Amino acid sequence: MELFDTHAHFEGTDEEIAALLTRAAEAGVTQLMAVGGSESLNAGVLRTLRGSRSAPKASPSVLLALGWDRDQAGQDLPELDYTGVAAVGEIGLDYYYEGAPRKAQMDLFARQLELSCKLDLPVVIHTREADDDTLGLLREIPARGIIHCFTGAPKFCGQLLDLGFYVSISGIVTFRAADNVRESARYIPDDRLLIETDSPFLAPVPKRGNPNEPSFLVHTARFLADLRQMPLETFAALTTANARAVLVK
Repeated sequence: MELFDTHAHFEGTDEEIAALLTRAAEAGVTQLMAVGGSESLNAGVLRTLRGSRSAPKASPSVLLALGWDRDQAGQDLPELDYTGVAAVGEIGLDYYYEGAPRKAQMDLFARQLELSCKLDLPVVIHTREADDDTLGLLREIPARGIIHCFTGAPKFCGQLLDLGFYVSISGIVTFRAADNVRESARYIPDDRLLIETDSPFLAPVPKRGNPNEPSFLVHTARFLADLRQMPLETFAALTTANARAVLVK
């Protein structure tokens, strides 16, 4: 069985990250994408690359995503070096919290969508309670890529699928109150479904309450395989193939 964690953030030293990667490989995670979004998260992406090289045992193949998330909107941000990077992200909009002003979030999001088109790279998008503005920008700027940690309704999911995006489900789907996520997870077609940990956040049941890590992806995969009534090995194969299709040239 091969699993692909399409969204993980990494903190800690190179040695600590190497240990996380070793546990991930032992759990069947053969590929993952380390994702940035802020100065500290972008730095963690680069430490993950170093950690993968020094892992004492077999470790997953690591892809990199760099970008500026909604919390960085309105700031004077340095240019990033996208050499060897697989995706631009995470980027997007979040209106749930009273963070950066909406216009500033949209301006930053739009600039990075345009950059992804120029670089011919997929994007990794965070969207929360910003359905209309997210759709408006994605209809205006022809980017491609992943909607990560999807928590919206099936209608919004369908609109994103119509624009060609892949939709990724996190450990939230295992939470008792996440009926809407389960409904959307059933709705996504086999060829557009992805899975992720969003570690160190959102550990799935039965690991909820612990810092999340890529090795926990198997719990989300098993839950979703049961939800979609297919063998775990089949589910792992199709989501891994989807991740490779969108992220690996």
